[in-house]
Amino acid sequence: MTASVFDLPERLAAKADPALIADDERRFRAVAAAVERQLAELEARLDEARLRGGDNNQEVLERDLAVHELAGRIRMLRRFGLDVCLGRMVPADGEEPIYIGRVTLADDDGTRLLVDWRAPAAEPFFAATHANPMGLASRRRYRWSRGHVTDYWDEVFTDEGLERNAALDDQSAFIATLGASRSPRMRDVLATIQADQDAIIRASSRGPLVVDGGPGTGKTVVALHRTAYLLYADPRLGHRRGGVLVVGPHEPYLAYVADVLPSLGEEGVQTCTLRDLVPEGRDAAVEADPEVARLKASAHLVDAVENAVRAYERPPQDELTIETPWGVAWIGPGEWAEAFAAVEPGTTHNEARAAVWESVLAILVDQFDADVPPHLLRRALAQHPQLARTFTRAWPVLDPAGVVADLWSVPAYLRLNAPWLDEAEVRALTREDGRAWTTADLPYLDAARHLIGDPDAARVARRRAVALEAERAVRERVVEELLAGDDDMEGEVQALRQQPFADRLIDEAALPTLAPHELAGPYAHLVVDEAQELTDAEWTMLLRRTPSRSLTIVGDRAQARHGFPESWEERLARVGLSEVRVETLTVNYRTPEEVMAEAEPAIRAALPDANVPVAIRSSGIPVRHLPRSERDAVLEEWLAGHAEGTACVIGDEDFAGLPRVRSLTPELAKGLEFDLVLVVDPESWGEGVEGAVDRYVAMTRATQQLVVLHSEGAGAPSAAEAV
Repeated sequence: MTASVFDLPERLAAKADPALIADDERRFRAVAAAVERQLAELEARLDEARLRGGDNNQEVLERDLAVHELAGRIRMLRRFGLDVCLGRMVPADGEEPIYIGRVTLADDDGTRLLVDWRAPAAEPFFAATHANPMGLASRRRYRWSRGHVTDYWDEVFTDEGLERNAALDDQSAFIATLGASRSPRMRDVLATIQADQDAIIRASSRGPLVVDGGPGTGKTVVALHRTAYLLYADPRLGHRRGGVLVVGPHEPYLAYVADVLPSLGEEGVQTCTLRDLVPEGRDAAVEADPEVARLKASAHLVDAVENAVRAYERPPQDELTIETPWGVAWIGPGEWAEAFAAVEPGTTHNEARAAVWESVLAILVDQFDADVPPHLLRRALAQHPQLARTFTRAWPVLDPAGVVADLWSVPAYLRLNAPWLDEAEVRALTREDGRAWTTADLPYLDAARHLIGDPDAARVARRRAVALEAERAVRERVVEELLAGDDDMEGEVQALRQQPFADRLIDEAALPTLAPHELAGPYAHLVVDEAQELTDAEWTMLLRRTPSRSLTIVGDRAQARHGFPESWEERLARVGLSEVRVETLTVNYRTPEEVMAEAEPAIRAALPDANVPVAIRSSGIPVRHLPRSERDAVLEEWLAGHAEGTACVIGDEDFAGLPRVRSLTPELAKGLEFDLVLVVDPESWGEGVEGAVDRYVAMTRATQQLVVLHSEGAGAPSAAEAV
């Protein structure tokens, strides 16, 4: 007899009644067989794809994409096995139950075993409510552990549903899952997505969508599941069309959410922080001067970078005469302007330089008779020292970081390119070492790289020009030899006299090229978490990468450390985003009532109108206020009593961490969650909005227990008194 997939604890013995689970057992056996069969088929297709060659770059790209997609699906099926099944829906019209999975599965005869959770047919599984059952009699969600169902929960929407094998609990699987121990990675919560969250997940990808909500409302969960849904449902956003980029606030966040998208079958989504968007970001310090941070937060100041770059692209105004062995050529202001205008829109400064130089040479070559050997003439012109010097002064090779460094270290240069700044502002922005990068410089470095291009572009262009000249010389020699041997001066050989035909002899693919920056974009869709912290200047970095303006923007105005007095619509209109849709989540699924009672006064003292979500569960553990000296004792007691779960000490620089216990600043704790949180000396974190937000964020990381530690003699002030 086949072993049961259900492994229910003794207290749930009534749920093991065959009348309740027999249909599920049969379906699970069919799913297991289908998974094994599909794995075998996928592995055979993967082997075939890996052996497949390619006659051109497009075919090679198609092969690599196929290998990536097949390998990703294999990994997901092997990772989950039967866990690929999330739950089932029983239609009110008496039809057979519909089982919902992470992917679509069918048996040998094509009978559908699982419906992909993103398919329209699966929507009622997440969206049905008692007010709108969407044609369902009941819904069942499974709770899996190591390949077995350890619990399930039925919801009944009609009287008939009670008669159709439903087991009802006092505690839902959803609430039980919320109370489970946390791990270092965000847990899979696909089976427990709620109706308000699902509506946002399935919303159209067109334009910017803001997911607004306080701590614990599932904003990040919604954003990541929305990413997987859009990649499935919207062909405009697929990996072949640019794909999706997820931008998080910091590295701990990226590590925490790393498993979510792969668990949903999407392994090709890139994730990064703002620091990752430019090479200098990794080592950039936090800007310590508030006035400098304020000035550099302006998107208008980013225009200074463009002004600086364009100043290096001005055609010479003097005439120049160039002597060659075949005669004299000349170039004046009109010809210079013509050459400088030959750049394709969107070409970066350094890459455009080669095109402008080629245009200059073409203008000069056209002044000679056709019988002059073109490759020798071009070589003579290119090596003319005065012509080269004049062109280099007018269109020099630029270093993006060097342009930005000059803005911050040469006051006259900053005044020239940002004439709206007053003298006090110029002094504030000027520093001795222009390359002492801070996080406030990242938008300027990104703008410079976007306008100027890779610093190696000129070197690669020179190598390409040399290789192209060598190819031309070989081509012309071959053509001359073929023509010399064609006695009748007729036929196909004479077609080689036509330049376009002869140019086909050059293998462009073999010439040196510049690899694009990995995160340069453009992307079809952008997901931005903790977006309330972004400055106007930082928004320019993101919008540069999403010309479609298709974004999922996640944030909470009450968690903005530097304040957020506007509406989302007003804030985003200022950076150029219009027709913004705002969806608000108001239910706190994560933070217990006991913790919220402590955290809410902390934020309302500074922001009376803060969108504080309503907690829907209680942990039964009161918040404790203890002396700071009790820190280690609290942790030892908790670790001894909890074999699983994670804890975090927030705001204690002296604590280095322990196994299952992190040490973080309030800022780096954003977006994370822990079973136990120790908040150390919150009353010392400063006054005003920044201090209040830090206290609020730190406290609401707790999913079970919060302990507030105070220095000796500081007493135990309430959260509101600490502001």
